[in-house]
Amino acid sequence: MREINHFIDGKSFTGKTGRFGDIFNPNTGEVQARVQFADESELSRAVEGAKKGQRVWAAMNPQRRARVLMTYKTLVEAEMDELAHLLSTEHGKVIADSKGDIIRGLEVIEFACGVPHLMKGEYTESAGPGIDVYSMRQPLGVVAGISPFNFPAMIPMWFMGMALATGNAMVLKPSEKDPSVPVRLAELWMEAGLPEGVLQIVHGDKQAVDALLTHEDVKAVSFVGSSAIAHYIARTCTEQGKRFQAMGGAKNHGIIMPDADMDQVVNDFLGAAYGSAGERCMALPVAVPVGKDTANEFVSRMKDEAQKLRIGVSTDPDAHYGPVVTAAHKQRVEDYITLGVEEGADMLLDGRGFKLQGHENGFFIGPTLFDNVKPGMKTYEEEIFGPVLQVVRAGNLEEAAHLPSDHQYGNGVAIFTRNGLAAREFAAKVQVGMVGINVPIPVPVAYHSFGGWKRSAFTDTNQYGTEGIRFFTKIKTVTQRWPSGDIGDQAFVIPTMG
Repeated sequence: MREINHFIDGKSFTGKTGRFGDIFNPNTGEVQARVQFADESELSRAVEGAKKGQRVWAAMNPQRRARVLMTYKTLVEAEMDELAHLLSTEHGKVIADSKGDIIRGLEVIEFACGVPHLMKGEYTESAGPGIDVYSMRQPLGVVAGISPFNFPAMIPMWFMGMALATGNAMVLKPSEKDPSVPVRLAELWMEAGLPEGVLQIVHGDKQAVDALLTHEDVKAVSFVGSSAIAHYIARTCTEQGKRFQAMGGAKNHGIIMPDADMDQVVNDFLGAAYGSAGERCMALPVAVPVGKDTANEFVSRMKDEAQKLRIGVSTDPDAHYGPVVTAAHKQRVEDYITLGVEEGADMLLDGRGFKLQGHENGFFIGPTLFDNVKPGMKTYEEEIFGPVLQVVRAGNLEEAAHLPSDHQYGNGVAIFTRNGLAAREFAAKVQVGMVGINVPIPVPVAYHSFGGWKRSAFTDTNQYGTEGIRFFTKIKTVTQRWPSGDIGDQAFVIPTMG
């Protein structure tokens, strides 16, 4: 059976703990590989190697580091098809979604190529008599990234692009559910010219995570995952005196106004609610139609169109979405569907028990649709993370806007309308970190930044963009004065070559 090793000091590293995790093929339900789990000693070895590599890497000027990033981007693009196939066979998302996963990560790498400009400091001449003041941004040293299973290419590249461009070394702990793509991405970094040790990949479970969080030489931690773990990481890093980004879960709402383009709305919800089997923190699992007529039309059309979705294996070019990542996650989502019925929501489509012919043991769930979901229901308050769309009816925009604002999560929200004033007022007042106006999944472009509010983000620094540059650097400010005196005419001679 294929075994996935750690990646330490520029090469594959075989662990000695004897602890492993199973890697499933979600399309068949079979175990296709196993991944090594590190202990504290192996994690410490990775950190030590990162410290050595970081000194070499940080000594390079920003332009040379940027050239490595440019080469890396080219190498990943050349291997797009192979990476997407590898990603799909471990995660389960269809090839088109896997390519999107990689492309969105590369956009952050592309942004980070501008690091010579992004790391420039500030300068004030004559801040006092003969005194100049200037500041500079410097790397933190060794930093850590902990990435989730649902974007095994994009989110590691969010971390890598920002951390490496700014001169840090990174120890990445990818998800143990689909770790092969992060390892291959690390190998491509070496081909691009990254010095040994600057990027280390260590696999594992909570034991490896805790070792990262408590290691004295790890100066900062960037995490994306569930809110419970994000909160744990925030608390632990605070106790350890570490800088942290801790992004959690979501329950994103889509407000549908009576004047919305219903063709666009239905099409957008099909992709945003059911795409990638709903395993996206920026999915749109809650529809909030305003007014009875709007709700009735949306529900009727959504039910008809969702039944036409093609569920298939991840390599099926005609499939709209594939399986979820593991049998345990499939059971979790189906338990939420059962709970939704018990709570009194109206089930219009039931995805439980879906079987794909020839792949009956795969982790597939059919599209599920609930109407008349109410705030307070557990299925509404919690993140389901599967192909389940819930409809919460609202009488007016004020009532609709309160739903995402009052919810425990505040990652993303969307409003569908032709009314510019209503959209403007909504965007200004809603208590959510990322807002889409006629855009169902408002993930910002790489030169802005990604971040939610409330239990969606236990941090005050967003991912990537200029926020990412700030997170992975520290400012040093120098106040200087040079003594006056007779230094002769030589000081004013223009130097010449020769």
